[in-house]
Amino acid sequence: MKAIVITGVAGLLGSRMAKWILENKPSYQVIGIDNLSGGYEDHIDNRVIFYKADLATDDLNRIFSSHEVEFVYHFAAYAAEGLSPFIRKYNYTNNIVATANVVNACITHQIKRLVFTSSMAVYGAGEPPFSENDLPKPIDPYGIAKYACEMDLHVAGEQHGLDWCIIRPHNVYGVNQNIWDRYRNVLGIWIYQKLNNQSLTIYGDGSQKRAFSYIDDCLFPLWNASVKPAASKQIINLGSKKEYSILEAAMLLKEVVGGANIEFLEMRHEVHAAYSTHEKSEEILGYQDKTDLSSGLTAMWNWAQLQPRRNQFVWPKYELERGLYKFWK
Repeated sequence: MKAIVITGVAGLLGSRMAKWILENKPSYQVIGIDNLSGGYEDHIDNRVIFYKADLATDDLNRIFSSHEVEFVYHFAAYAAEGLSPFIRKYNYTNNIVATANVVNACITHQIKRLVFTSSMAVYGAGEPPFSENDLPKPIDPYGIAKYACEMDLHVAGEQHGLDWCIIRPHNVYGVNQNIWDRYRNVLGIWIYQKLNNQSLTIYGDGSQKRAFSYIDDCLFPLWNASVKPAASKQIINLGSKKEYSILEAAMLLKEVVGGANIEFLEMRHEVHAAYSTHEKSEEILGYQDKTDLSSGLTAMWNWAQLQPRRNQFVWPKYELERGLYKFWK
């Protein structure tokens, strides 16, 4: 039976994409790989053939050799952009080294296409709305790592004939989000804070602008990224057309959850405005911006209230503490 490999299968994108494929493309097996460092096994559909493995260190050939792999979705990453300057080695190992191993396995086993989720972080200090034709200018190690992986995929395509599609999603949120990591995804952090009777924290004055993309709107386009001929060797932004200030998003969530305090913390090193063009995702992937932020947050909040009381992940030891923000000390 033909198979699709999904790395990061216990995370938001991986777990939801796996379920979508199983329900909509039943002729495929789904092979899931995750080291469970940032995802949860109970988020993985029980029909997934699951391997607990570390992409940076484990032999992926044993997994690929056991199945008739046709497509690969490489979602696994530690996407703590703001934290990445303080965990450089971990960041590069889990993003660049891990991706190199995935690329090697894809070339060796001649898969039809690798879909790689990069990040809006590659644009860095560009001028929004970011276009796929813009020259990347990442401002942090996470964005640098993602851009390095993109460049490696170009080389793998030219030298080894690997077909790829690079997706640059932005601020994807929804059911199965890891809301227990204090460093990743502002909406998830806020929901954890509300569940634990804490204030919603904002870095700086909240004037930073972002677009937030509901997971359900991204799944069909991600499928098209693997099978559409027009998506071959394309870089495509994926996500919502509408941008919000961080303060506007916090006020909207405050309404959804029935009230919350907002606390302003020191500013951190980040891009002030990050949102993108969307025409290419509509034309090639069939993306439709169906879910407004209020509806998506309501669905996520209803799900979050039913989740087990997990401890929040706190980095036990940073690689670098010089310049570390007070709120992470």
